[in-house]
Amino acid sequence: MRQERWPRPAVTRVLTVANQKGGVGKTTSAVNIAAAMALHGLRVLLIDLDPQGNASTALGVPHGVGTPSAYDVLLAGHTIDSVATAVELADTLRCVPATLDLAGADIELTSQVAREYRLQRAVGVLLSEERTYDYIFIDCPPSLGLLTLNALVAAREVLIPIQCEYYALEGLAQLMNTVDLVRAHLNPDLAVTTVLLTMYDSRTRLADQVADEVRKYFGELVLGPVIPRNVRVSEAPGFGQTVITYDPGSRGAVGYVEAAREIAERGAAPASAQEKEESDT
Repeated sequence: MRQERWPRPAVTRVLTVANQKGGVGKTTSAVNIAAAMALHGLRVLLIDLDPQGNASTALGVPHGVGTPSAYDVLLAGHTIDSVATAVELADTLRCVPATLDLAGADIELTSQVAREYRLQRAVGVLLSEERTYDYIFIDCPPSLGLLTLNALVAAREVLIPIQCEYYALEGLAQLMNTVDLVRAHLNPDLAVTTVLLTMYDSRTRLADQVADEVRKYFGELVLGPVIPRNVRVSEAPGFGQTVITYDPGSRGAVGYVEAAREIAERGAAPASAQEKEESDT
């Protein structure tokens, strides 16, 4: 069955998915939003910058030591195109895998010239060529080290997943402060544009309280759909799949498809530009 095609943005959107707090559904969100978009006709690249390589695993992309990866882009000057791998899930989805080599990248980058700009330069080369992607997502490690800093400098937008649990907003001030510093000194185009509520449990009053607090703080930046706590979301990576393909009818899959659709609709090019692009292709 042919999927509905979602609207394309006027220019490639580059989003860093960041939250230095672990266990908030950051990688899961990056992978499933990228997959949902690709399955609905958008051209998507996911750059895995987390040494654990969980995003690569979920997309079924090889990422053993020695595999051409994000490490080679940051420290060996390779182009993104040369290390990007096709993803079986969709023809329009590619992934730059992460290998364990990245585990020492923070230390290795310390002595490099223009260390914060390594990924930005590689993304710039990609964007200067014929438009290949509608969306580029960068999945970060759960820290605010040089890998995350490279991701923030390379992106135009930040997508923050926040879990609907106690301590959800703990550390968020630190992340926002880092974003402000990057905007002031390294990347004036950076902005937090999207906040996604994850691990929502409708049975608890706490989840509603956290959701209300996040919406009060971030306002319209918070997406309408929330991602429910769902066992299928946790199971899918073990099978080298996203929840979108593992169990499309599950509440988790439906939540991610709705969230991805809203991101696409918010970033859609004006109708006239859409029509022109479609006529050109």
